[in-house]
Amino acid sequence: MTTGSQIETYIGQQEVECVLTDFFQRSKTRAEKISSRYLSLWESLEKCTEEGKRFRPRMVMTPYVHLGGSNLNAAAYVGAAFELLHTALIVHDDVIDLDFIRRGRDNVSGSYRHRAAAAGAKADTARHHGLSAGVIAGDLALANAFVVLDGAEASPDLKITLREILEEAVFASAAGEIIDLDFSLGSHRGTLDDIIQMAGLKTASYSFECPLRAGATLAGASPDVVTAVGDFGRDIGTAYQLVDDWLGVFGDEALTGKSIVSDLREGKGTVLIAVARESSDWEELSFLLGSPDLSVAQADRARTILRDCGAQDYALETAQRFADRAHSYLSSGIFPPQLQSALEPIVFDAVHRVR
Repeated sequence: MTTGSQIETYIGQQEVECVLTDFFQRSKTRAEKISSRYLSLWESLEKCTEEGKRFRPRMVMTPYVHLGGSNLNAAAYVGAAFELLHTALIVHDDVIDLDFIRRGRDNVSGSYRHRAAAAGAKADTARHHGLSAGVIAGDLALANAFVVLDGAEASPDLKITLREILEEAVFASAAGEIIDLDFSLGSHRGTLDDIIQMAGLKTASYSFECPLRAGATLAGASPDVVTAVGDFGRDIGTAYQLVDDWLGVFGDEALTGKSIVSDLREGKGTVLIAVARESSDWEELSFLLGSPDLSVAQADRARTILRDCGAQDYALETAQRFADRAHSYLSSGIFPPQLQSALEPIVFDAVHRVR
């Protein structure tokens, strides 16, 4: 993973970029024939995709090339499909979280909110305009993930399997998102096990488990290897999400590009909060969480409570346990040595990243 804006190099990267560039060029040409306003939305969506780290395509390509796959162009379509799915989910996630900033700059919703404000719209109207544009843009990216996947050169039966894997990623992510949404309600706060399950559904499935399985499947790997690489992905993806939740409260905004107050204002259900709920400091913390007007000083106080009650340490230790379990798959003898070596850095990066 990267720690800056540069996309980490991986085998097949050029092919993935070509697929995405061609897709957006064709889409923008179609959109321009309808309206310059529609073209503008596609340009915003393309910009959102361009700023990604291409981690999901890398998860497709890594098992593909290290399990004997040789048609990089075919794999690039699968990788690009998962990148579009990622784009769709983060655009929609920002709408759900009422976030207008992504990676330190306006996201799709933020861009359209500013446009509406510049046109004279009142604050509430501009906000609604921005969020609405985010929903539409996310819908486009989601639908076209399947369109791009169909461009992969593969047998009809293999294409069906790949579509099923992509659909499974969407299905699991939606489950995780709605569970996460319910956890923001005081009456629906989940247990530690609930929240860890949610992390696996919301992030691990579409970011790790499914793209890894898709790459292995496209390479013609045996069912045992496909299953094992998926199990690895589920555990390391869960570790990744737990660290992501930690970064959402304790991270460096200059590196993450996201607010470290918004999760607290939302009252987002995380391992941090589940642990704190069982502490003697919960009464004070509960009054701070979920307040849209939470001040910076109040957020700092919330962080202090989360540190002092042991929630911060527990969250990071739990992430490490999942990373260790993922690492155990690599040493099981199921994976060929070249794939094992290629996946090793992912284990380390998942729990030591800064963004």
